[in-house]
Amino acid sequence: MKRREFISLLGGAAVAWPLAARGQQPAMPVVGFLRNTSALDSANLVMSFRQGLREVGYTEGQNFTIEFRWSDGQDDQLPKLAAELVRHPVAVLIAANLTALVAAKSATATIPVVFVTGDDPIQLGFVDSFNRPAGNITGVSFYSGTLGAKQVELLHELVPNATAIGMLVNPNNPAAETQIKVAQSAARALGLKIEPVHARNHSDFDAAFETFAQQRIPALLIGGDALFNSQRDRLAALAAHHRLAALHFAREYLSAGGLIVYGASITDAYRQVGVYAGRLLGGAKPAELPVMLPTKFELAINLRTAKALGLEIPPKLLALADEVIE
Repeated sequence: MKRREFISLLGGAAVAWPLAARGQQPAMPVVGFLRNTSALDSANLVMSFRQGLREVGYTEGQNFTIEFRWSDGQDDQLPKLAAELVRHPVAVLIAANLTALVAAKSATATIPVVFVTGDDPIQLGFVDSFNRPAGNITGVSFYSGTLGAKQVELLHELVPNATAIGMLVNPNNPAAETQIKVAQSAARALGLKIEPVHARNHSDFDAAFETFAQQRIPALLIGGDALFNSQRDRLAALAAHHRLAALHFAREYLSAGGLIVYGASITDAYRQVGVYAGRLLGGAKPAELPVMLPTKFELAINLRTAKALGLEIPPKLLALADEVIE
């Protein structure tokens, strides 16, 4: 090779090497998001989740990415989807409901997991305590040991002549039996019965409400469950069709036409999950992040729905309500 050709080749390589190095940017961390509903059903929750991440300096596509896995109501698919995310791999895994948390815990003992649930994560064995969760799991719970009992009391105030209250429950939810027991205990103290009916997926809803109609149930408690929240428009419509005074566990049901809600904001819980995900991406450890609990449960009443049902809301409930939709 001639000397001039060698110098030209070397010069070209010197230019190419820095360009290649600049092209090999460090891979952005990936957050895995696992939930047992569809993406469409959970769009508002994902929006709040992204908001929480932005609050602590993380913008999708700029300094992190998200890998979503949706089981579309098929809980038996969650273990496979969780394993996919772990193999990806992800830096943080979001278990966006209780059945997703069961799958995430089985899939990894090392990747940080952030959950959101309306149930007691200590009783279910996911964390050691709220203040020091230990292990690789922390999250947000809008659980209160008295929540189910208070919901039964409110339904009794709303429909005082009812001798039985229906309860829609997803048996795939690991906390389903606990939810039923809490409601039954509160009902017995008031001289009432709880009539639980199972719905494993949205195809079970019509039959469940037909069962309530056959039992002449006038009041209904919707159990806490991600599937039910994702189908709140349909559940509110079924309650209206069967003229049931239904109490829901999430504020988001009101905009779907729900009658009465007592619980915490699920969208705000997902915002906090986003905050925790960002803190974990920044180097925090799950054991350093206490399980977040709601500071307030709100009572909200939709008077338009009450009027459509021909239901008079007792003045006591109106006085207690944090929000009333006229």
